[in-house]
Amino acid sequence: MKKYTDKGKKDTRSGFGAGLYEAGKADANVVALTADLKGSLKMEAFADAFPERYYECGIAEANMVGAAAGLAIGGKIPFVGSFAEFVTGRVYDQIRMEVCYGETNVKIASSHAGITLGEDGATHQTMEDIALMRALPNMVVINPCDWTQTKNATIAAAKYDGPVYLRFGRPKVADFMPDEPFEIGKAYVLNEGKDVTIFATGHMVWEALQAAEALEAEGICAEVIDIATIKPLDTEAVIASAVKTGAVVVAEEHNMAGGLGELIAGVLASTCPKPIEYVNGKDQFGQSGTPAELLAAYGMDAAHIAEAAKKVMERK
Repeated sequence: MKKYTDKGKKDTRSGFGAGLYEAGKADANVVALTADLKGSLKMEAFADAFPERYYECGIAEANMVGAAAGLAIGGKIPFVGSFAEFVTGRVYDQIRMEVCYGETNVKIASSHAGITLGEDGATHQTMEDIALMRALPNMVVINPCDWTQTKNATIAAAKYDGPVYLRFGRPKVADFMPDEPFEIGKAYVLNEGKDVTIFATGHMVWEALQAAEALEAEGICAEVIDIATIKPLDTEAVIASAVKTGAVVVAEEHNMAGGLGELIAGVLASTCPKPIEYVNGKDQFGQSGTPAELLAAYGMDAAHIAEAAKKVMERK
């Protein structure tokens, strides 16, 4: 299998900050708003370089999204930043009516997603945000896997005309993807295989690659595909891989309901049914702990992905 090298641990939220700065340099219409979380969202470089385009909205996420919609109507390209839990659940009505229904060019930047937020616990962790955002008409949902891909996805989001939900995280994780332009709606085949397909998104992509290495040692050739764009899903790539390997695992840092697993299962059920196993948070809230401890406790680390792959292959 192709070997991916960890170029150094970096948090994906910092990839967003780097991408936002680059997008701001490229287009003077890019503006940034945050709910008293400039540091957490790594917006400092943008705010320092373009202070006239940075808006501190205080802890008032609903107002922030409404203001962003107004800026978009005026021709700006606003990025609004907060924790994933607060910028989706707390602001759902505003996103639904002022962003998606009106098709305004607003980018929702959500940090600290999933359980790898860690020690802050269930009140700040969200395992439901993908379900909320992909249910909205006109919303693009992007969940990049490392610093580099997050940077490039942010730049791509700035160029895209329409609502975008960008999801990233707090912990420092492996940075391993090549530095190349991000294509919205494209699934990235990271490793070609013949025995089982592992579809993964976000932080789970690196875990999937580690699982594939472990499986290779047992003589199992796993295909690993990075689903960085959850909506619109690259259905052609999903179907082609499932047909080739005949067995599927879906790994995501999200609960089962409304997540990537259900989405892929629906695609396969209507086209080419294949046995499928899910690695996700099932139907649970988070809890406090280190990111590694929580991934293991919730059955979402590389070892559990490899176990799911062997299990699904028995059903071929």
